[in-house]
This record gives sequence, C-alpha cells and structure tokens, in this order.
Amino acid sequence: MIIDGGLAELIKKGGVYRNIQGRSPREVLGALIGALTPVPSVPAEKLLGAVLEREDLMSTGIGGGIAIPHPRNPLTGPDSGQFVALAFPERPVDWNSLDGGKVDTILLIVSSSAKQHLKILSEISFFCRQEEFCRLLKACSVGGVPDDLLRFITEAEKNWN
Repeated sequence: MIIDGGLAELIKKGGVYRNIQGRSPREVLGALIGALTPVPSVPAEKLLGAVLEREDLMSTGIGGGIAIPHPRNPLTGPDSGQFVALAFPERPVDWNSLDGGKVDTILLIVSSSAKQHLKILSEISFFCRQEEFCRLLKACSVGGVPDDLLRFITEAEKNWN
C-alpha cells in the first residue's frame, strides 16, 4: 500500500498551513490553494477549479474533523510533483461531512496518476483510523511539531515493507 515516496514525503512537499481563512469549503480551499507554493505544471486557478468540481459532486469531509479534497483526475505528470498539503482552517468549517461534524483538518491531495491517487487516499484513510495519527494531527493544528506526525507516518510505512 505504500506510496512512491511515502505520505510523509508528500506532506513535506506540500507543506503545512495553519490559520487558513474562510467560512465555507470554497473559501478555505481558495485560501489554501492561494497559499501553496506554485506548481509549475498546474496553475492555481486550474487546481482550485478541479478541487471545487470534485467537492460539488460529494463532500470530501470524511468525519472526525477531517476533509480530503482532491481533483477527480490527476493534474500533474509523474515528474512534476504530486503532493499532499496539510492545512488547518482558522476556525472549524461546516463541510457537509459524513458525520455532520465540522472540519478542522484538511489533507489536499494532488496526484500524478490514478494509481497513485488511490494509493494516497487509501493510506490517508488507514491513518485516519489510527488514534495516534489523529492525536498528532490535532497537536499540529495548534502549533505542534509536524515532525512528530511525519515520524509516526514514516515508522508505520517502514513496517509495511
């Protein structure tokens, strides 16, 4: 199940963003994508449009305060930098989540292929069911050290080989 480069590496590439402004998923996603380091092969407007298009089909709020927004189709080529951006809105957002709760943690996925996209979603889904992962996410949201989270992910991925 391990992703090429691993989830920890994808988060390092995508970055960690706190205090993202917005009162709706659309506003938060716009602010988050605007804060990302530009992806040369994917203009911010194209990424935002693709993520909002997917969000319009069905909420990516999976419950437990987490949303996993992503485009329906890969936007980057194999060499142009897939990533996962970890973000925390300034305030919890009503995301129409499966459990009815508000979202305080966002994992934005930008992948290079359908196969990698499914692997990333699968790995994130696995981790979201791990109590320690969720605890570390919450710690990051209030200024905790992302290195603890990345170390946890890396150790778990080592055990999968």
